[in-house]
Amino acid sequence: MYHAVESDFDRVYEIFKLHKEWFPHVRTDYLRRMIASKNLIVDNDVVITYNYYKRNYKLDKSSMDIASFPASYKDANKQMKIIYSRPQLKGRKLSKLAPNGKVWRTGANETPELVLYKDFNLNGTEIKAGSYTLLTIPGEKEWTVILNSDLNTWGSYYYNEENDVARITVSNTYASDSLEAFSIALEGEDGNVILYIGWDTFRVSIPFTK
Repeated sequence: MYHAVESDFDRVYEIFKLHKEWFPHVRTDYLRRMIASKNLIVDNDVVITYNYYKRNYKLDKSSMDIASFPASYKDANKQMKIIYSRPQLKGRKLSKLAPNGKVWRTGANETPELVLYKDFNLNGTEIKAGSYTLLTIPGEKEWTVILNSDLNTWGSYYYNEENDVARITVSNTYASDSLEAFSIALEGEDGNVILYIGWDTFRVSIPFTK
């Protein structure tokens, strides 16, 4: 994807002619002015205006992130990794973004993918090494954390409780400082890993044991 320049005129003109049902009266002088003003963008065999690009091709505001343990890039012997999106508060209340009593995607966009590189125990349930989605049910005093075998799911719209692998209920804690971006961190010791979730002043920790 790039701004069209004068040397792209022939290509741009041919693209417009291919869609003459949309642009039956396109003039060459008009196209040259659009190119000169850097108001046309070429994306493969599609031409769009710069204003359309600004409205529809913006970067995702809920950027994707990865937390892993061990965290050091020098340590290839990972035990756990989670891929998730990081929405921002932007003045909104957490209770509106993650309503109590409802299954939540736990972040934004796709449901977080938790990758276990070895077997773990979660609340008495043996979890085999593999990939799982992580969902939550927020509550005023405690949250339910769910591992589910369905992968590549968008949000919690297609959540199927029958495919739950494990559940654990954990107590909420609250910090004095507020996190603007939804955050997940991993820490571990002696083969055990704790997964921390935080947003605004809310905090919760999920223990995975060996």
